[in-house]
Amino acid sequence: MELRTIIGLALLGSILSACGLLTPLPESTGTAQRLTAFPGGPFPLERPVTIHWDTHQVPFIEAETDTDLAFALGLVHAHLRWAQIELMRHVAYGRLSEMVGPIATDIDHSLRILDLSRSSSASLAMMPESTRHWLDAFVAGLNHYITHTEEVPHEFKVLGLEREPWSPEEVLTIGRLASVDVNWLVWFEVLKLRDTPEWPALWDELVRRGSDSVTSFMADPDSQRAAFDEILAGMNRSGSNSVAVTATRSESGGALIASDPHLGIFLPNLWLLAGYKSPSYHAVGMMIPGIPFLALGRNPWIAWGGTNMRAASSDLYDVSDLPAGDITSSESKIATRWWFDDTVTLRNTPLGPIISDAPVLDAGQGGPVALRWMGHLPSDEISAMLAANRARNWPEFRKALDGFHVPGQNMIYADSEGHVGQVMAVSLPRRPESATDTLVHGADAVGWWDAFASLESLPSAFDPPSGFVASANNKPADGDVPVGFFFSSDDRITRLDELLGGDGKVSVALLKDLQQDVYQSSSAAIRDALGKRLATTTPAPALSAEGQRVLDAIAGWDGRYAVDSAGATAFEIFLYHFHKAFYDERRLKVFSATAQKFEMLEDDILAAPDDHFAAAVSTAAAAAGEDLSSFPDWGSMHRLKLGHVLSRVPVIGGRYRFADDPVAGSSSTLMKTAHGLTNERHATRYGSQARHISDMSDPDANYFVLLGGEDGWINSANFVDQYDLWKRGEYVRMPLRLETVRETFPHHMTLSP
Repeated sequence: MELRTIIGLALLGSILSACGLLTPLPESTGTAQRLTAFPGGPFPLERPVTIHWDTHQVPFIEAETDTDLAFALGLVHAHLRWAQIELMRHVAYGRLSEMVGPIATDIDHSLRILDLSRSSSASLAMMPESTRHWLDAFVAGLNHYITHTEEVPHEFKVLGLEREPWSPEEVLTIGRLASVDVNWLVWFEVLKLRDTPEWPALWDELVRRGSDSVTSFMADPDSQRAAFDEILAGMNRSGSNSVAVTATRSESGGALIASDPHLGIFLPNLWLLAGYKSPSYHAVGMMIPGIPFLALGRNPWIAWGGTNMRAASSDLYDVSDLPAGDITSSESKIATRWWFDDTVTLRNTPLGPIISDAPVLDAGQGGPVALRWMGHLPSDEISAMLAANRARNWPEFRKALDGFHVPGQNMIYADSEGHVGQVMAVSLPRRPESATDTLVHGADAVGWWDAFASLESLPSAFDPPSGFVASANNKPADGDVPVGFFFSSDDRITRLDELLGGDGKVSVALLKDLQQDVYQSSSAAIRDALGKRLATTTPAPALSAEGQRVLDAIAGWDGRYAVDSAGATAFEIFLYHFHKAFYDERRLKVFSATAQKFEMLEDDILAAPDDHFAAAVSTAAAAAGEDLSSFPDWGSMHRLKLGHVLSRVPVIGGRYRFADDPVAGSSSTLMKTAHGLTNERHATRYGSQARHISDMSDPDANYFVLLGGEDGWINSANFVDQYDLWKRGEYVRMPLRLETVRETFPHHMTLSP
């Protein structure tokens, strides 16, 4: 079952035990009142710090030293997202059972096998003194707030959490949680098939077509595997769009940048917005709670965004033939709420942890499988991103990111001189180009991990003739090593090229429209393939009146997943029934695992024998005709349910739900609202949940919005106050000029040494 359901069922026990779940919700709290929760001084600062807050409780920190800025950032993160950061720590270290009881033990065991903290101490040791000083100050700010604020968040009372100080190593570990290799989810889904006769052919086709690790069509969405996948995928930008347009193509005369990361949809949002200025830093943008740098945003000279490049950052090794002495074991104690503690065994090899031991995985009947991952090696992404946050031009930006290893990112760049660029921020093992097997023997991979390819040796782009750069998790340019094997479908990158191509000028308004675009070309292609085959197939499919209405609705559909579209509903319901009637068991496995689902289906529809195609259409149209009466349009079927993790708690979960609304988009539209194939009312759990646009001609022309709100405090005025803005396609302006900040941000606090 998924993570939220696990927590919900476990917490039902706490009702019966008169535990903290009966704690009343916090009272509604205005912005000014919430700010009174900020601890009073004095603070361990070198100089006074001023924090300006806008009406959405978005902060802009004004500090006279870099150390004071880092400390104040720690305070701000704790103030806005203390509970969220604490939950991330429990996930990263496999400590869910401490909150929800024995139902999460297998997930904790699996997370501890992944060992996300493996490289944290070594990564800390390799940091330059300046970065370590910054990180220490940030952690000190977190701990100061945790120690000195009076009231703990509601989640602490419900989940039995205590105040715990943070260490720099723990910050690095939650960074690794946000950096997991999204390819794992593909492997984990198909690993159980490795000992079947069909495995080689199945794997070859998956590699040929690519695969999608987020919107997988799992047979049991309520399994612990689904919860495990949700944990790994929900924090990673495995789907996103990012574009930058040169000044020559821009309506304003300045370069433009737009990014909308795709992540898990839940409250609080995985991003928080912040701006700040100190001697070395002056920027606005989005931060991951608990991580002390801007992941995307801008400074006065440059702007940056990016998408996950689905980098080949891991290998799976068949270690059946490894000498017994090379496999070591250790025991790990899992503390369990409401139950006895458990002790689990973790096995390791020189190649990495034995991932096939993870109890939530069905790894088949083969021998042990070890995971080798770049994230298990020390690296210093904080130094890289801090340098990128300070960069003033293209050479400085490239140099900064050459130290960024995981997760591999296609980084998008724009600057105040009108230039744009794109680089691969990643470190990759130097595998041969022929290395395409998911499961290798150590003897076959000698030397792969002895040397690495990084940004300077991988392709990049600067001011291309088209006047723009774009990334949407599509396959990047080939390098001298394989950069990846599994990429998103081409829908989003093709649509970006279509909307930005040509000779017309690009405006901020166009970029806003782009971030809400819901046309899916692969769906339109299937619509056309169906129409072509229906016109030529003999004998024609046998259709009832209801079935014919389904096909007529599909034929008249424009390919847009608008809320009021009847054609989108007919298409998706028909497709749900058609793919099951059309494919045999083996082809269903390929279809379920690949990102290029619709491209595969289009090819197969056009190539199918008439009788097989006609029978599948007859069956699917009849079933879809019965279902369609329940859903007059796409929005009645496709929903956005916005809730806190506690919204899954039985009986009282309703008080943690904040929206259940129709939503546009689909799994491969630019405004991504991912879903599986279904004939039922469903909610998207992954997709477009934050947006950014900057016009580099104006330091104050920076626009952001979160699906939800800035403040993680339940029932705060700023908990979900940006949701309506997100729905309407509106944004929060975040200026860079201090004079604008001072004039337009209504709340100000001074922290005294």
